[in-house]
Formats: sequence, structure tokens, C-alpha cells
Amino acid sequence: MPLTLEKKQLLTGLALSLVTVFFSSTVAAVGKHTSQEVHVSAIVLVQYGISFLFALPMVLRAGRSGLATLRPGLHLIRGLSGCACFYLFYLALNKISLVEATLLRSSAPLMVPLVIYLWYSQGVRKETWPPLVVGFLGVILVLKPGFAGLSLWHLLALLSGLGLAVSMVSTRALAQHEPQNRILFYYFSISLLVSLPFFLWHYQPIPISAWPGLLYMGVAIYLSFVMYTMAYRYVSAAVLAPISYFGVVFSGLLDWLIWDHIPDMLTLTGIAFVVMGGVLVVRHKQLPAPSSPG
Repeated sequence: MPLTLEKKQLLTGLALSLVTVFFSSTVAAVGKHTSQEVHVSAIVLVQYGISFLFALPMVLRAGRSGLATLRPGLHLIRGLSGCACFYLFYLALNKISLVEATLLRSSAPLMVPLVIYLWYSQGVRKETWPPLVVGFLGVILVLKPGFAGLSLWHLLALLSGLGLAVSMVSTRALAQHEPQNRILFYYFSISLLVSLPFFLWHYQPIPISAWPGLLYMGVAIYLSFVMYTMAYRYVSAAVLAPISYFGVVFSGLLDWLIWDHIPDMLTLTGIAFVVMGGVLVVRHKQLPAPSSPG
């Protein structure tokens, strides 16, 4: 029985989203390994440098109109928050497990209502509170307050989720007025400029053995942005949002295969709560789904 156009679009969108999430998970795993050889600032700089080079030709082909923007402030917020998200995430990855860092960053949809409230003074709907409570209860379980497992690095991973939440809200606002290529160009440009001083401050020669991982991360991150944008052409944000949480599953598998790390029952329970809360929150159309990997 031949598939209808609607089903083909659904399967295409879901496949693109799933591949994007898998790429992002492998980038995190490679970043965790590479951070043992080079400073996090070098990882962030090379990642954004490669993405910038890929995005540059598309904007230049459009001429001045490709660069002209009336919302430089929003682009700046988008660039700073996205860069902070990755920087904090990689710092945390160097010290805690891949699955815990990924899960805490994936709490971003839970923080979006708080960002919207502080940014726009827009109250949170009553029906949104139960999913938020469930999700943040999961975060608390993963953080293990009062137990020996809690560390500064868990909090940095959580802050990377806040950076992603700000990035999501600012991207949503930009997308209403700016083309995707311009948003990506300014995001990569600003993030590259912001990461440069940190790289120079912590400068150390990058060993040849680290370059394959760094190059893979830069290319994979850019492809992730492109594929996730393409996925939105086929299905809605509400359908794609739950797929993002497959990143926790992929990270858990990579954590087990590479580092032989198996989450304890408290962490697994927390993961279930965060995923449940995040999916329910995004289902309320007041909130945007993640529009990019970072």
C-alpha cells in the first residue's frame, strides 16, 4: 500500500530529526573525549569557525540584503546564549557522565516559560505548571541534592540548559522577521568572536591527534543545524520536540559503550521525569520546541 504524501512528510521529518539528534549525541561524546587533550575554548572556537565558513557563502550570495538586519540586539542575545550553552556543556562533560550532562541540558524546554516570563512578562498558563513541576522534580533527582554525587559540574550542565532556553526564545523571535541563513550567519559570527578571547586566554598548541575530533564536531554541528531546519518543513514543532529527548537515549548508549557508565536508578527516574515534563510542556503551543542543537 503506497504511502500518502502526509505520511511521507511525517516520516521524512522524523528521520531528519532523529539523525540530527544522533549527530548531536556523537558530537557530545567526541567533545568529552577531545576535552582530555585540548581546552574547551579550543573546541568551541573550532566548532564555530567551521560552521561560520559553511554559512558564509550562502549569505554572501545574497549581497548586502543577506546581511542587513534591524534586530542586532536579538542576534547578539542569540549568539551569546548559544555560545554559553556549548561552553558550559563541554566544561561539564569533562567532569560528569555524558548522559547526565545531556539530560540537564535537555531541561531547556522546562526553562522556556521562565525565560518568557522574565523577558516578556508573559505569565505561565495554569495547565503548564504540572508538567513543569514533574520536569524539575526529575532535574532534582538527577542532581541528587544532599548526596555525594552533586557537584559544580552538574550545575554548569543545568546552566547550559538555561543558555539553550534563552537561545530558543530569541531564535523564535528572530524567525518571525529574519531568514534562516541570516540567523545562522550572525549566530556563528557572534559566537566565533565571543569564543576567540577565551581561546587566546587559555591558548595552548592543539595536538595533531585532536584535529580529527575537532573537525568532525564542527562539520556535524553545522549539518545538525541544517537538517533540523529541513525537518521543520515537513512536520510541526510539537511533533519534533519529543524526538529531541532521544539524545538522552543515544548518550546513555554511548556512555555505556565507551565509558562503561550505567546510570543508577535515581538518575534513570530523573531522566524519565524530565522527558515526561519536557514533552508535556512543549505540547502546550505557548512554548517553542528546540529550534537547533544550541
